[in-house]
Amino acid sequence: MKVIRHSHEIYSQLSFARKGGSTNGLVPTMGALHEGHLSLVKLAKENCDLATVTIFVNPTQFAPHEDLAKYPRTLDEDLERLASVGTDFVFTPDQESIYPSGFSTYIEPPNVAQPLEGLFRPGHFRGVATIVLKLFNLVPADVAFFGSKDYQQLAVIQKMVADLDVPIRIEGCPTIRESDGLAMSSRNRYLNSEERKKGLGLWNALCRARTLLAEGEVSVPVLESAMQKVLVDSGVSSIDYAKVVHHETLQDLQKVDSTAIAIIAARVGSTRLIDNLKLEVN
Repeated sequence: MKVIRHSHEIYSQLSFARKGGSTNGLVPTMGALHEGHLSLVKLAKENCDLATVTIFVNPTQFAPHEDLAKYPRTLDEDLERLASVGTDFVFTPDQESIYPSGFSTYIEPPNVAQPLEGLFRPGHFRGVATIVLKLFNLVPADVAFFGSKDYQQLAVIQKMVADLDVPIRIEGCPTIRESDGLAMSSRNRYLNSEERKKGLGLWNALCRARTLLAEGEVSVPVLESAMQKVLVDSGVSSIDYAKVVHHETLQDLQKVDSTAIAIIAARVGSTRLIDNLKLEVN
């Protein structure tokens, strides 16, 4: 496994490999890796000749009041984990190389960025779209793998790539969960044992919506109200949203008549958690 810090080196190495016929699967991350991230690397290894992981805590996707300063940075542990699953390249640039003095060009994200996280984290997807496009330019790849836990992020990246004709395939991958259903997240390490129990409220709320739909309840207001009740009963500190929306546009629905996404953002203590579940009418 090669660990590379400089953009010119990662670009030249992967360009040379791809000219030789090798395909590259890219897994962009902010580090603090868990089994969810490693599952993406394994998929990259299964589907491509090479697997490349980037580790960069992107400052432009954090608002001033968010947790950039305390976001976990565990590079040594991350590298051990990546080596254990056969990662070929790890790109770990510093902030100055990605955002040099005078940097002022940003990507305006697509419309799918506007609801949900777009309302609660203004500017977040501007930072996400910008760093992801930069990484696509710096790290030549055939396929990029993203987890579906960040469902809206995945939708934003897919639309950006389609709109801008970026020559890379985006692969959305299943959310990896703990045995009790809690979605794996780098932020879970902030939770104490009591908060972790409360955090299960997100998964339980999503499952409640799925159960009601299976029983024939298609009214979105009823499904959303049921999710909110589960969240309140579980003891979450606050709810940003608990919605059932169109699976592609993320716009509001009145009823589920085909495929929708149940999607939640809530705080447990000071930790903000997100999760989602696809809902389908049989």
